[in-house]
Amino acid sequence: MKYASQRFAILGAGRSGLGAARLARMHGADVTIFDEGDKAKQVEDFKCVLGQSARDLVVKPGDFDLVIISPGLDEHWPLPKKFTDAGVPLVGETEFAFNLTDMPMAAITGTNGKSTCTELIAALFNGCGMKSLPCGNHGVSLSEVVASGVRYDVLALEISSFQLETIKNFRAKASLWLNFAPDHLDRYPNMEAYYAAKARIFENVTSDDVVIVRAGETVSSGKAQRWTFSAYGAEAGYTYSAGKFYHLGQEIGSAADLKLRGKHNMENVLAALMTGQVFGLKFAVMLKALEIYEPPRHRCELVRTLHDREYINDSKATNLHALVACLKSQERPIVLIAGGKDKELDYTPLRAELNGQVRAMVFIGEIAGQLEQTFGDLLPCQRATDMADAVRLATAASQVGDAIILSPGTSSFDMYTGYAQRGDVFRAAVEVLK
Repeated sequence: MKYASQRFAILGAGRSGLGAARLARMHGADVTIFDEGDKAKQVEDFKCVLGQSARDLVVKPGDFDLVIISPGLDEHWPLPKKFTDAGVPLVGETEFAFNLTDMPMAAITGTNGKSTCTELIAALFNGCGMKSLPCGNHGVSLSEVVASGVRYDVLALEISSFQLETIKNFRAKASLWLNFAPDHLDRYPNMEAYYAAKARIFENVTSDDVVIVRAGETVSSGKAQRWTFSAYGAEAGYTYSAGKFYHLGQEIGSAADLKLRGKHNMENVLAALMTGQVFGLKFAVMLKALEIYEPPRHRCELVRTLHDREYINDSKATNLHALVACLKSQERPIVLIAGGKDKELDYTPLRAELNGQVRAMVFIGEIAGQLEQTFGDLLPCQRATDMADAVRLATAASQVGDAIILSPGTSSFDMYTGYAQRGDVFRAAVEVLK
């Protein structure tokens, strides 16, 4: 076995950490899981050091041969530093799993749209007869996939800046850069550090690889072939316009039979088609496969139409860039429900994006007061006590033909366990409207 009798420390008792623990043990390692969280629980039959015991831990040189860190943890935080200060080599969960598989991968990063694009790419491959799975930062971790022993023709791997921080050898046959916008400034000291982490996706690419980049993005693509796409009129090799897809100016198919709507989603389709082409698939076959694809929940999801008002759940919009993308994709006047956790983001750039299309705004969460101060001089604004109240206020502020949209522009952890619960609560509030 590759790691027979070696002592591994796994940092984080969540899904990624547990996947890495299983994979390491499969290869012979003696595994201990560490988690400082007070709610962390004993995991299966692994040795675990949890809560205060993990916080009080003292690591001495020679105690461990390797430490594997989950993406939710920063390698500079106190717990990881206890290991690295003692000379223990550190590796990220994604990098660890990558080094134990030779399965082909399409890797997707970007501030927004990663999950939709990852699901779309996996659906495309599966619909074309190639076995694929969305994984990584979305769904199952790469360690879980490799530990399962199941062989896939192509993995659709969503990869976040947190996972890219700790790569050394990682590279993919097709690497996708969807976009970049301010986010995670509660994790990174500045925008440059966040950008540098994401840009590492291209660090190890070769001339045999393809980099797929949204037109206008300035990121360096290293030695790889660079393919570009746009649905917003920019010059690119692959484009979308007026319901049609084009490659080098030649029509390659129509969006008429797709269930996805909005220009931002058409860019996801372009990125998926380009990824399929890297692996030898034909445009007509790919578009046919995508006709059965259902848009994911919480991403510009139409919940209900009532009294000619559309209620749209875009709870996945956890930053300003995603919020703006949602607004730009709509054709109706909008009453916007926004707000949530304070991530120290600047929302003043949104003032220039409202363009008279947003009729009124309703705010929730920690930053409700801040948002009211930012936009209160532009249009009617109200603060809601909870989501049900927000839906009631937004409905009252709307007119026939409007779209009432939950697109928070920040994360949900001040009120909910995550964007999915926030979206579900919005859906429930909409469903009970008379």
